[in-house]
Amino acid sequence: MAGGKDAKELWQQDVRRIARGIRRRVAEHVLLNGGGYLSQACSSAEIFSVLYARVMNLAPVEKPLVPAPFGGVPSEKNLSYRTGGYFNGAPSAGADRFFLSPSQYSLVLYAALVETGRMAPEGLLQFNGDGSSVEMIGAEHSPGMEIMSGSLGQGISQAAGIAMARKRRGESGRVWLFMSDGEFQIGQTWEALQAMAWHNLDNMGIFIDANGYQCDGSVASVMNIEPLDRRLDAFGAAVVKVNGHDADALAEAAAQIGGGRPLAVICATCPWQGLEILKERDPRFHYVRFSSEEERLRYKQAISSAFQ
Repeated sequence: MAGGKDAKELWQQDVRRIARGIRRRVAEHVLLNGGGYLSQACSSAEIFSVLYARVMNLAPVEKPLVPAPFGGVPSEKNLSYRTGGYFNGAPSAGADRFFLSPSQYSLVLYAALVETGRMAPEGLLQFNGDGSSVEMIGAEHSPGMEIMSGSLGQGISQAAGIAMARKRRGESGRVWLFMSDGEFQIGQTWEALQAMAWHNLDNMGIFIDANGYQCDGSVASVMNIEPLDRRLDAFGAAVVKVNGHDADALAEAAAQIGGGRPLAVICATCPWQGLEILKERDPRFHYVRFSSEEERLRYKQAISSAFQ
């Protein structure tokens, strides 16, 4: 029992370290570049941390990888093309696969890859540079990504198609998809869920960052999606609601994958978690851009205090 308790404490400590590192790296990036998707890191850090440190069965990488430059699109003349999925280890029938649907979370994913030893820290310095694969709105060649999710709502259809193919091939590896709550305003999302349930894609788990906000303000004021849990259940998903900052709850929810239905985990999160100064932006959390040098300095001080 003591050994089990010690093991649990170790992975929980690891999750907390990774989540803190994600927020810190994204916050420092925002300071350095004068803006960025900061609230997304605050709300989703534990979700990414638990997925990478506890839930997903990914092949290891030999050492932290430096992102390759953009290698062009796949074609018969570009047979050396590869996706950014290599940051998640070598593919196999038994390995899990991860897909990011809302690409504005790309920086959060890159930070998670750094914190889990899959990407070299200097890879973040390539962010949004000319010729770089480390794009602000990540694509299929960006670190940790396999698909271009395009307009919001398309990632779920692509991930579901891959989950169906894996199931038909008899592969044991699961498919994990990260989504934002605003994507449940989109019709394609619900069509995909209906198809997933019809085809019994219980090898697929969706983690939803339900932080309650999108680019135009609160989700409820733009187009209310509640009661999201009952809607998901009606479309055939197995639904779990958790505190999205509770590592134990996130891991326990992920363990419920299987059982004949796709899993949807609604993660209630806070867009200023770990960085209280962000609260003053309510309801405009989507993208942080400093209006003055004075504001940037206030954020610099707040970030220094939060992550000292």
